[in-house]
Amino acid sequence: MSNAPAPPLNGILETALYVDDMPRARAFYEDVLGLRPMVEDSRLVAYPVAQGSVLLLFHRGSTLAPVTLPGGVVPPHDGSGPLHMAFAIPAESLDAWRTRLDAHEVAIESRVAWPKGGTSLYFRDPDGHALELATPGLWANY
Repeated sequence: MSNAPAPPLNGILETALYVDDMPRARAFYEDVLGLRPMVEDSRLVAYPVAQGSVLLLFHRGSTLAPVTLPGGVVPPHDGSGPLHMAFAIPAESLDAWRTRLDAHEVAIESRVAWPKGGTSLYFRDPDGHALELATPGLWANY
């Protein structure tokens, strides 16, 4: 085992969620969260979230086999059960998000005030995934 430091990581590029009903999931992510797809096919929808950040929605079970592309092979993957992800939001938009979720009849499951000053709102997508809107002050690096 080497004691050399690891090469740098620049961030998390993609986050994947697995959904049972793609039209229902798309309606939620596009209508409620305002995301617009940049890539879509029969098994996935890719949404740009922020600079260098992509949310992938995969139809559950559609990625169990390798996918051969002109440049190589994407290994199989899948997920089950309620997963969690957080969207970073500016502190000044917290009330607007609360209002938007309410207008779309999305129940806020929990609100957390973090010791470093951040606030998180937790809610569920139609597949039961725990989504979070988090303001700065949640982590030492955010």
